Amino acid sequence: MRKERPHKFYHDIVLIAVGVFVATPLLVTFLGGFKDQGELRANPLGLPSQPNFSNFGKILSEPDIWIYVGNSLLVAGLTVILTLIVASMAAYAFAQIRFFGSKMLMNYVLLGMMFPFATAILPLFVRLRDFGILNSYTGLILPQVAFGLGFSIILMHSFFKHLPPELWEAAQLDGCSYAGFFWKITLPLSTPIMATVGVFVLVQSWNNFLLPLVVLNDEALYTWPLGIMQFQGEYNTEWSLILAFVTLTLIPAILFFAFAQKYIVEGLTGGAVKG
Repeated sequence: MRKERPHKFYHDIVLIAVGVFVATPLLVTFLGGFKDQGELRANPLGLPSQPNFSNFGKILSEPDIWIYVGNSLLVAGLTVILTLIVASMAAYAFAQIRFFGSKMLMNYVLLGMMFPFATAILPLFVRLRDFGILNSYTGLILPQVAFGLGFSIILMHSFFKHLPPELWEAAQLDGCSYAGFFWKITLPLSTPIMATVGVFVLVQSWNNFLLPLVVLNDEALYTWPLGIMQFQGEYNTEWSLILAFVTLTLIPAILFFAFAQKYIVEGLTGGAVKG
């Protein structure tokens, strides 16, 4: 026990250091949203002398902002639904069905996770243009689903793989098919991992800036992250409004994680069913 205490002490120190490193810019951003432009330049890292809520009021009073919110909710919602449907079926096939080439296809999915999204933005733009779906929700949703499938399939595959084999044996005795076992047994038992994947995909879609910037031209289709461009002009940048906007952007992501934290932990640790 004495040997473990120093190790635990250093472990805690590292975690605290990482936590401070991550939380500091978030805290500075949050506090900066309550300052005016002059105070932000004079005191960028300190507490606001007098909280200024007008930045948030100005942002929320813009009618276009609520259009962006609706667009983001629509895009993120459809992205989550399509990702969950496709990823769950693919992960189930890899985990429960033995077929020729399954390991090769699984490795191909893993290979796709090695390349960052930014490296594919140019060929993706050309392909979307050829398909005629630029400047549309379709051209925004389908790439997000495609790039989110790899991570989603990996998580779901691990969860489905640890389901007790006795469930499938009992279902076979009752004449249940693979499809019936998937819809009637696997999915109802997979709430933790479905919630985990759903939250990750939702937050990623909500915060996506590069893809909407490249795909969308019509301001009526802009998503929430693109609204930040309203506060950056050719000769002046309203940093206090930008920091307030970033703070408002982070709030939904934090709420998503807070409400789904229980399911995220269960999903990442193997689920609620143990063999």
